[in-house]
Amino acid sequence: MNGSIDSILDNIAGPSTSNVNGEAEDLSCNKTSTVKEEKTVENNPENTTPKKGAVIPNSNTTNKAKKRKKILRDSKAPKQPLTGYFRFLNDRREKVRTENPTMPFSEITKQLAAEWNVLPTDQKQQYLDAAEQDKERYSKEFEEYKKTDAYKAFVEKQAAKKDKKVKKEKNEADNSTTSEAPPATNNVPNQIKNDDGTVEIPIFTEEFLEHNKTCEAELRQLRKSTTDYESQNAVLQRHVDSLHAAVTQLETDTNYYKTSTATLQQYLDKLRVQLVSCFSNMPLTDAHDGATSENVDSYIDRLDYLISNNHVEPALKNAVRTAITRVELIK
Repeated sequence: MNGSIDSILDNIAGPSTSNVNGEAEDLSCNKTSTVKEEKTVENNPENTTPKKGAVIPNSNTTNKAKKRKKILRDSKAPKQPLTGYFRFLNDRREKVRTENPTMPFSEITKQLAAEWNVLPTDQKQQYLDAAEQDKERYSKEFEEYKKTDAYKAFVEKQAAKKDKKVKKEKNEADNSTTSEAPPATNNVPNQIKNDDGTVEIPIFTEEFLEHNKTCEAELRQLRKSTTDYESQNAVLQRHVDSLHAAVTQLETDTNYYKTSTATLQQYLDKLRVQLVSCFSNMPLTDAHDGATSENVDSYIDRLDYLISNNHVEPALKNAVRTAITRVELIK
């Protein structure tokens, strides 16, 4: 653009004296500087007016140092349990750090996370079982700790801190309602209420930063809860599989014993019929005349007693021996 203006000025000046050329050169220089100034004004964001609807950041707010919230911790409480994933990280982190001394901490964590994802189920289950045992330990210790005076003192201290925070927020809210309106240049609402009832929080404000921090804390808590639930589900699934296997084995054993019992009952009935046919005409002293289908069990018991105590005559003993040889036994 500067070259075009110089060419136009040269054509206007034409063949003239040195004085005219000098004036033309001055005019060209003035015109060029004017164009440069216009470009500078256009490219300088400080000279532009803010667009409609844009949120003007408050320099006093953004320059303030972020204050971390102090979380009240109970030093006397039992040690929190570790999940299976964090147990794996603790076991492997030092070794990976020794093998890769120049690797950043974030890269080490990524590598360990990848190893955890491809870790065999049996090895991963060891960490999950240890985490489950540690969780049970923590539950027992925490139940005992809740009965102590130290826990009661901590709860009272926590409640007092919460009351103090509520009072402070209430005082700040009262002061903000009674304060003067901000200047017109910074008259940007902290919250924009939409027609559907939702509220938008502009960026670069304390409200936005606080809201963002709260959302991140909730997200971390949800991730931790998800990991814990996954560990619990893995343990429960292992128990369910074991119960299914045990039920299947019991059903198999039950069917086998039912079949065996039915077979033995059939053989017992057949054996009773054979004993009745063999000993029906062989009376015993004192109690029995001969074996029948009703008294065959007591008959055999009595016969066994007499033979064991040598109270049987030789003729009866020979007859019993001959009858036994005719009985068909299971081979």
